[in-house]
Amino acid sequence: MPRFFANNRRDGARLISSALLILTIAFTQLNHLWGQLLGVFSMTVCIYWALAYQRLDS
Repeated sequence: MPRFFANNRRDGARLISSALLILTIAFTQLNHLWGQLLGVFSMTVCIYWALAYQRLDS
């Protein structure tokens, strides 16, 4: 199964910052159902990618 994360820290940091941007947008729209769903999904992805980022070598 292919990995759902980058192989180096630079690309990993880009992925995390993109996911955090989407999470911020979702937090501004929590009064809508799509904002709540996007928030839950993007928060899950952020946590997963943050844990994967910690395991990367420099």
